[in-house]
Amino acid sequence: MPPTHRLPLSFALALPLSMLAAQTAEQKQASHRRMVSELAAIAERAKSDHKYHGDQNAKKLWGELAARGDQAPWKLRLDAALEHLRLGQTRQGITILEQALTALDAGRIEGNVDAKNSVRFYLGMAWLRLAETENCCARPTPESCILPLQGGALHTQQEGSTKALPYFEAVMQDTPAGDYWHLGARWLLNLAHMTLGSWPDGVPEARRIPAAAAPSKTPFPRFPNVAERVDLDLFGMLGGIIADDLDGDFDLDLMISLWSTDGQLRFFRNDGNGRFTDRTEAAGLVGITSGINLFQADYDNDGDLDVYVARGAWLYDGGRHPNSLLQNQGDGTFVDVTFAAGLGEVHYPSSTCDWADVDNDGDLDLYVGNETSPKIEAPCQLFRNEGDGTFFDIAQRAGVRNLGYTKGVTFGDYDHDGHVDLYVSNLHEPNRLYHNAGNGRFVDVAEKHGMQRPIESFGSWFWDHDNDGNLDLFCAAYSTGVGDHAAWLLGLSRPRLETMRLWRGDGHGGFSDVTAAMGLDLPALPMGANFGDLDNDGWLDFYLGTGDPYYYTLLPNMLFHNQRGKGFADVTTSSGTGHLQKGHGTCFADLDDDGDLDLYSIQGGAYPGDAAHNALFENPGSGNHWLAVQLQGTHSNRSAIGAHLAATIVEDGAERSVHCDVGSGGCFGANPLRQHLGLGKATVVKTLTITWPRDQKQQVLRDVAADRTIRVVEGQEGLEELPRRPVVLGGG
Repeated sequence: MPPTHRLPLSFALALPLSMLAAQTAEQKQASHRRMVSELAAIAERAKSDHKYHGDQNAKKLWGELAARGDQAPWKLRLDAALEHLRLGQTRQGITILEQALTALDAGRIEGNVDAKNSVRFYLGMAWLRLAETENCCARPTPESCILPLQGGALHTQQEGSTKALPYFEAVMQDTPAGDYWHLGARWLLNLAHMTLGSWPDGVPEARRIPAAAAPSKTPFPRFPNVAERVDLDLFGMLGGIIADDLDGDFDLDLMISLWSTDGQLRFFRNDGNGRFTDRTEAAGLVGITSGINLFQADYDNDGDLDVYVARGAWLYDGGRHPNSLLQNQGDGTFVDVTFAAGLGEVHYPSSTCDWADVDNDGDLDLYVGNETSPKIEAPCQLFRNEGDGTFFDIAQRAGVRNLGYTKGVTFGDYDHDGHVDLYVSNLHEPNRLYHNAGNGRFVDVAEKHGMQRPIESFGSWFWDHDNDGNLDLFCAAYSTGVGDHAAWLLGLSRPRLETMRLWRGDGHGGFSDVTAAMGLDLPALPMGANFGDLDNDGWLDFYLGTGDPYYYTLLPNMLFHNQRGKGFADVTTSSGTGHLQKGHGTCFADLDDDGDLDLYSIQGGAYPGDAAHNALFENPGSGNHWLAVQLQGTHSNRSAIGAHLAATIVEDGAERSVHCDVGSGGCFGANPLRQHLGLGKATVVKTLTITWPRDQKQQVLRDVAADRTIRVVEGQEGLEELPRRPVVLGGG
């Protein structure tokens, strides 16, 4: 039977009888077979009608272009060429664009200077994309696409970048210096020169961006890209990632998704020797395809981690794809129980969710952020865990349907009242801060606290960036581009540009905007984003995977180092993590078990022609100490999601605390639920205080030695030291 500690009876709804009984093995297998069948049908339809991957629109435009012949207007030619580029047919697209420009220059088709500049800009972009295809995509090196471009990042096949240069020059010649496209062309011109090894001296001074690859002002260790060495330099489009112990052997495995409808979900088992083995088929995942994002939790409290897969994002009414709940069977296999669990009858486009025990009954509930648009009403869903393997949507009664274009959701008890609250980030409209009233209902207080912006927002998370014991809130802004980036590097003002926001929580329900004070009022275009303490100094850093669907949006992913709670320093170039491809699923995880966090980032874009190789940035170490803590709930949820850890340490004679809450980090990419605490120079944790989420009871451990991984069980005295196997990544 479900647990008896439930929401008030006035809040409960009658459940279908089929949901009251625990699922049988046959029900689970039937659910799995149904999911595989539905996903296969979606993949077949997508060959034609998928907004990003299908060829239906391309064939229509190509047919119109052929019918119009020499009389085809420039805009039709441009649109038809872009369809070739999106499907990876780059040279065909270039040919159409060159013919369009020739016709414009000769006056054979009508078009003003803006038309010519549009075609020129996209010709430069197309040649630059061909340069990527023939170099860093075809022959990747550890340095490929990482600013500053040098060594193996330089292109050996130079046709693409060489032919891109005059088109960007021409755009700059015919546009005002402060124009967005002038600045965008200037940025891409500098990048093209970098790929050829002719930057900066080969760039005319008037076109040069001196800060384009300037060293970081704050020194930081360089993180080499070792993905190829570990056979994890997967090539493809965007996707999500989980790093966690999915097979119960104490080291961290990876699960990686691809959002293409036929993209196989893949499970990479950590062999404990520095290598990862693809165990997708053995895990029973063949046929579980697509998935823009992944999230893990032990929803059934059986001691192993299950996985939720989000699908259909960005597709509007074409995104009615079923999400998946993959139940871990504890033997290295997974079964898709979505339909048996009551999660699969209504499908909405989605890219994000979060797990939390919203009703404090000891199991995890699920909030799914869906994308409402003029083409589809897609309310967000709050699935209450019934404790018997099934879920029931209570979003309407709880007041959290949102009805926005949701791109980020995050739970956190920001006012310490024992009830987990919810923040929802919406693209194009105000964000929401839902306060949990503790009676099964939530109240939106975002306007009250001035926290509705940024309007153009994306990923978000609760964290304690200043170690004061109170949750703060980060929200990314999705409102910049190549022209804005160039303007920022040149010191030009663009006042209407929204930036990311950081709010400091006071622990009593109040927040203050500290974005500018923390040095974060700058342009960025993050999609994948996450956080973790990379140098084990006890202060949380964060990484932004940047980009958008446009091929010309080549912006460095960005790494920010926490300056002991007083600000953040951009250490992108010094760290070697400034990858230029489209950053999506991102995780911080100690994949080599050596005591520091490595950084994995999925780099592919939205279109088949914008695929890229993923990057694994290996942490070189800092000399600081650390403690990894795996919590196991007994009265609280087994994953201990929502638990708070406070480590008191003494460093250089001064006492201070390090704080974190158990969760998987940011909204696009999932860190391990095992929490990694940087301790700086401290070799002992004086007190480790754990506040369990269900009833806020505290458990205190004293004099815990550093540099090890421990497990703490709710209600049990002491700790268990877990085995460690430090390895060299790729060592075999």
